[in-house]
Amino acid sequence: MELTAARVAAFSDDPRGGNPAGVVVGHELPPDATMQSIAKDVGYSETVFLAGDGGSEWTARYFSPEAEVPFCGHATIAAAIALYRQFGTTELAFDTAAGQVPIAVDELGGRPWATLTSVAPHVAPLGADLLAHLLLQLHLSAEELDPRLPPMVAYAGAYHPIIALATRASHAALTYDFDGLRALMEARDWTTIQIVWRASETQFRARNPFPVGGVVEDPATGAAAAAFGAYLRELGAVTPPASIEIVQGEEIGRPSQIFVAIPREGGIGVTGTAVLIPSALA
Repeated sequence: MELTAARVAAFSDDPRGGNPAGVVVGHELPPDATMQSIAKDVGYSETVFLAGDGGSEWTARYFSPEAEVPFCGHATIAAAIALYRQFGTTELAFDTAAGQVPIAVDELGGRPWATLTSVAPHVAPLGADLLAHLLLQLHLSAEELDPRLPPMVAYAGAYHPIIALATRASHAALTYDFDGLRALMEARDWTTIQIVWRASETQFRARNPFPVGGVVEDPATGAAAAAFGAYLRELGAVTPPASIEIVQGEEIGRPSQIFVAIPREGGIGVTGTAVLIPSALA
């Protein structure tokens, strides 16, 4: 198998929407410096590098333009659908720095959909002093928070603080201090910040600052969606088994749709479709 590369938009059926990812496939992974250089040249929030023989088992590593991350959901969905199109594989397992992640691909409505199941998640409190520092960087006040969904840090392959806002207006008006937030996230090993607003019992709107990757805002964040599902379960904000929809990316012109399945225990399911990005849009 020669090294192949594709550009894929995840969590959308439109190449102008969703979150674009680079997908690089080969028998072996390139050297770390080469992977970082490729990810920087591609310029997307993540590029995933896969090593395997065309079967179900793959080694996966994820690079933003500026750093490696342990796990990336949207790149996993993009990669699974790219592998399905290349090899026809419907049951996959990615060996990632966060652990093994199984993925299933199905054809629904004439389009492939991939579902990943996260590693075992966990949720922890966000202390008052740390929360105050985070809100300062996000240009938010404590009065703008949703009291039903308290701030916490959730993990499902990567760490994501979760900040729920009480109003759509606060969510839509989000700004932040890029350098200040980046420094805080690097010190705490946070990958993105999951900022949500609950539109209905089953639909949430999300925005995800990603300054540690050199990206102002991620248009779809599968790892954060999995972490958020674990957060809702931990809080008792849903009754498992439950399903929710996350709408993300509209504010930056790349609308995305993420479906999250929350079982009674274990890993969280994240489902989305993906589409190849033609060279004219790359």
